[in-house]
Amino acid sequence: MTYKNYTENYMKKIFLVVILGCLLFSGCQNKSEEPGVIARVNGKPIYLTQLEYKYDLTHEGNGGFVPSVEQVRDEYGQILGDLIVQELVAQELEQREIPVSDKELKDAEDEVRSDYPDDSFEQILIEEYVDLNAWRSQLKYQLAMDKFYREILRPEIKIDYKEAEQYYRTHLSDFYMPAGFRFIMVKGLSKDLVTKGVELYREGLSPAAVSAKLRNVSVREIWIRSGQVPAGWKPFVENLEVGEATSVITQKNEFFSLILNEKKKATLLTPLQAYPTVEKVLLEKMLEDKFEAWLKNKLSVSNIRISKELLPEMEQSGQGSSLPEATKAE
Repeated sequence: MTYKNYTENYMKKIFLVVILGCLLFSGCQNKSEEPGVIARVNGKPIYLTQLEYKYDLTHEGNGGFVPSVEQVRDEYGQILGDLIVQELVAQELEQREIPVSDKELKDAEDEVRSDYPDDSFEQILIEEYVDLNAWRSQLKYQLAMDKFYREILRPEIKIDYKEAEQYYRTHLSDFYMPAGFRFIMVKGLSKDLVTKGVELYREGLSPAAVSAKLRNVSVREIWIRSGQVPAGWKPFVENLEVGEATSVITQKNEFFSLILNEKKKATLLTPLQAYPTVEKVLLEKMLEDKFEAWLKNKLSVSNIRISKELLPEMEQSGQGSSLPEATKAE
C-alpha cells in the first residue's frame, strides 16, 4: 500500500493545525547561524535550497506569473512546515533503527529512471533546472513517509468488524450501485480500421495489443449509467446483447464501435462486498488520528528553530504565548 497522495494532502492539514502556530510566533534570527540554513529540527539543518526546490516544483509550468511578496512568504511557510514534518519522521525512523537504506533509495530511483530511455532522465533534470541531489533528498523524504505509515502506524491499527458494520449501515447510499452498461469502445480513423479492431478484440487480443497491432486505433472500457446513454447511440445499443458489437458509428468525423461487455442491474453491495471500501475509509481516518497524535507529541518534545526571515510579521497581540516551549526562533 502506498501513502504518497494521502500523506501529501494530510501534511497540509497538519501544517495548518499545528505547524502554522510554530511559524507565526517565531522570534528573531540567530546571527551566528550557518549560511543557507533556514531551520533546525533537533539540531538537523533544513536548507534554503530544499525549500526553493519544492517551491519551484509547485510553480512548474506557471509561465510568467509573478506572485506577491506576501504570497511567496505564505507558501514558503507552508513548504517549510512540510519539510519540518518530513524531518521529524525521518528522525523517528532513525531512532527506531529502520531508516530508509541506501538500497531502498537506489531501488526507488532506478524505478523512476526505468521510465526514461538511456540518459534522458538526467537530460530532463538539466532542462528543468532540477538539482539531482535535491531530487534525491526529496525522494528519500517521501520514502521515509511511506515507511513510517506502513511499518509504524499501520501495524498499530485494528479495524473491528462491528465498527465496519456500523459504518456500512449508516452509509448505505454509498454502496448502492446504479444500473448501467459497460462497453468496450473501439475507435479509429476509418470504418475499416474500426471493423478490424473489433475483430481482433473479439478474437481475444487485449486493448493494448489491438492498439499496438493497428496504429491509430484505440480500445478502452467505458461505463454508462442507465438513462445516460447519448441519444445518438441509442439506436445502435438498445437491443445489443452481451458480447455483441454495434456497426461502425460515424459521429463528428469519428469512427467507433461499441461492444457490450456487461449489462448491470441496480444493486446494493452486501457487507462482504463493501468491506474493502469500508476498511479503506476507516483506515484512513485512523491513520489521520494516529499521525496527528504522534506529531503533536513529537512537536512538544522537539527543538525546532526557524529563521524569522521567511515568516509573516508578528502582530502585537500577545500571540507568542501559545508557542510550544520546544519550538524556538533563530
